[in-house]
Amino acid sequence: FAAGGPTDVIARIVGDHMSRTLGQQIVVENVAGAGGTTGITRASQAQPDGYTIMMGHMGTHGAAPALYPNLKYDPAKDFAPIGLAAGTPIVIVTKKNFPASDLKGFLDHMKANGDKVNMAHAGVGSVSHSTGIFFNSVIKAKPTMVAYRGTGPALNDLMANTVDFMTDQIVNVAPQIQGGNIKALAIATPQRSPVLPDVPTTKEAGLEGYEVSAWNAVFAPKATPPDVVKKLSDALVKALDDETTKKRLLDLGGVIPSATERTPEALQKLVESEVARWTPVLKAAGATAE
Repeated sequence: FAAGGPTDVIARIVGDHMSRTLGQQIVVENVAGAGGTTGITRASQAQPDGYTIMMGHMGTHGAAPALYPNLKYDPAKDFAPIGLAAGTPIVIVTKKNFPASDLKGFLDHMKANGDKVNMAHAGVGSVSHSTGIFFNSVIKAKPTMVAYRGTGPALNDLMANTVDFMTDQIVNVAPQIQGGNIKALAIATPQRSPVLPDVPTTKEAGLEGYEVSAWNAVFAPKATPPDVVKKLSDALVKALDDETTKKRLLDLGGVIPSATERTPEALQKLVESEVARWTPVLKAAGATAE
């Protein structure tokens, strides 16, 4: 992913603490392209010695198989999972002057005017694209999808009232919500976020079935020795227990995984369940990046 985005920031925060634990400097290399799959493909083919690891997420290890027919890796079979680093909740946001001020009003407006509403996203394969398709399938709406070359340009047009709404990671949209530049209708998590305490959850707002997080997790290439995986996993867990690291992640709006969610085994199960979850949704929508 590109520098400055949510995955890059989370990688740098946890990597900084892991470096101190391991006594080895972790250098972050940003390999952008194809919804993150370019970097993941390259890292999956690296020597399985623990010296090349990668930060993947919901897109690269959940949605990618449905979006990229020629994907050169299997998220569930071609990696040694290290652990979940952070959850990044999805927020449903609209332009400032959108006619509805809450989720119920928005859904009513979509029923009456759905085909006239525009939905922005950061390109096919992006988190805002996948979660947007999922949102549309849950509310049974077909807005006009407007693709951008990244989250920045999409958000700029949302703030300029050029497009109507989007679904995106809290890390990207929280500052604009707090600044009053866009409206937040709901957050797609079981609990409210301390960063946006006044924004109701989708369930509180009356929408069942739309809970989604663009989780970020650390992986090593397949065949990395178990003792190396354990050492890296222990370093990640130590980072997530560190108060300063925790605060930095929480201030972004991230969700710290529980002890049981941090294990390599839990991450393996998460990947398998995410591939199973996203494949039918994206295929039904005819979404493909190639």
